[in-house]
Amino acid sequence: MKVNLITRSSAVLAILLAVAVSLGLSGPAIPGPQTLHGGAQPPQEAKIGAAAHIEPLRPGHEFPHGQTLHYEGEWRFWTAGVATVRIERAGSQEHVAANADSSGVVALLYRVQDRFNSYFDAKSLCSYKLLKHTEEGSHWRETAISYDYARGKAILEERNLKDNQQKKTENDIPGCVTDVLSGIFYVGSLPLQQGANYTFPLNDGGKTVTVQAHVEGKEQIKTPAGTFQTIRVGPEGDSGILKNRGRIWIWYSDDARHLPVQMRAKLFWGTLTIYLTSIGK
Repeated sequence: MKVNLITRSSAVLAILLAVAVSLGLSGPAIPGPQTLHGGAQPPQEAKIGAAAHIEPLRPGHEFPHGQTLHYEGEWRFWTAGVATVRIERAGSQEHVAANADSSGVVALLYRVQDRFNSYFDAKSLCSYKLLKHTEEGSHWRETAISYDYARGKAILEERNLKDNQQKKTENDIPGCVTDVLSGIFYVGSLPLQQGANYTFPLNDGGKTVTVQAHVEGKEQIKTPAGTFQTIRVGPEGDSGILKNRGRIWIWYSDDARHLPVQMRAKLFWGTLTIYLTSIGK
């Protein structure tokens, strides 16, 4: 039983430490019907409410360029893993790179070594591409998700690194979506006014999910990186692994940067907390 719980915690560790809080609100890596080697898929309707939309970058907000955010994850008083996140301007796009690795006892029981790269428009904040290299236990995969807004499609291509099997799916998307990595920076770009609810579409290659980010309140948070005045945001999705089975929160610094200082997932098998340990160059 303990091994099973640690295995589950490592899966969520990969989600949170890679700053894929939204992944808990989306679906599985390869959702819906699949075919091998690029076969066509039946069309799927993207059911997104009229209120769900991506706000363009608001005047005055700047992403934390040139800074590497270092995190540790804790589960049941154990250090479960470490992660780094960095965002850089790349021409007309923003590039977010995140690494997540299990450590300590958790790494002995369930190895996680994930690498994520997300690219999104610097002004509209619409996602262009998400690349994943995931090594989680015996599951090793290379995944590329591209967002074709002209066709209204998210194209997911995945290769199993163990047996070289390939899968491809296409799913409908609205005119602008965020992804599971850049989504946390998208939320941080919002005003985060007390009591506000922000609704936006998120896509991880499968069905587009409507996410609601509730600004719940302010509180002081102490981490190894320092003491921060923060804004607590509780995102919820209309489907996915956290729907009706847990909660997730993000604490953003209550300043112009809106840095993600702490993240927490509370599920039926326990609570995993991710906290900022340092900010480097």
